[in-house]
Amino acid sequence: MKLLSGSELVDFIKERQAKQVRNLKQAHHIHPTLAIVRCNTQSDVISTYVRLKQAYGDDIGVEVAVYSETPDSLIARIESLNEDDSVHGVIVQLPVTPADLTEGAIEAVMADKDVDGLSSHAQFDPATPTAILWLLAGYNINLEHVAIVGRGRLVGAPLEKMLRNSGVDVMSYDETSADVLPEELRKAKVIITATGQPGVITADMIAQNAVVVDAGTASEGGVIRGDVAHDVRERQDLTITPERGGVGPLTVAALFDNVLLAARRVAESRQN
Repeated sequence: MKLLSGSELVDFIKERQAKQVRNLKQAHHIHPTLAIVRCNTQSDVISTYVRLKQAYGDDIGVEVAVYSETPDSLIARIESLNEDDSVHGVIVQLPVTPADLTEGAIEAVMADKDVDGLSSHAQFDPATPTAILWLLAGYNINLEHVAIVGRGRLVGAPLEKMLRNSGVDVMSYDETSADVLPEELRKAKVIITATGQPGVITADMIAQNAVVVDAGTASEGGVIRGDVAHDVRERQDLTITPERGGVGPLTVAALFDNVLLAARRVAESRQN
């Protein structure tokens, strides 16, 4: 078994980003800042995700401010951050509680600060699909006969679009494909799964010597689980992301890449 470790790649990206932050501060007097707005204070898993982003920001010199809001104050906080020139990126930490506020909150983030790239007016590529492409490129994976399982707005749908725009032939599946999924996946050389359904991808669905990227996340008893079943990781012929440290570290890195891009655009606008 060969592992696709995002943790092994992320230090190179962090070094580049730290240099970019120093340049923005020294040459342009811009201190890159990310604002995280959450409306899900009861979730320990979400708190862990937020702390990881804060720690990453500390490592490269980006300020990360976290705002815990109620359903009544959520949109007002986002609008306030939109108007704050010292803030370069604004993200809504998902999931939002209650869920019916999600769409409005995401759409409330102004385009040039939507560093998650999730709104209909997004100017940035979303972080997780970008991270997956970085991971595959970093390990020189040949992108042919690619299958994406899951068509969600966070990963599957934008990743499919990004791959097709790059000329990659992609097969895409969702819950409506359950009857044909095992047979179809066995035709794929690269499987990227992001359904949030633990164990949905089993060893018998995967061809010999395939590449498997598990970008699924779900909480079971407070433990984060991916989409692949335990028997998948028993196969020695596969190239696969580890249970921890696969796509996740690069997702955070890709988010901060967008923050730095937003800050550079501010610097360029001042020069012009």
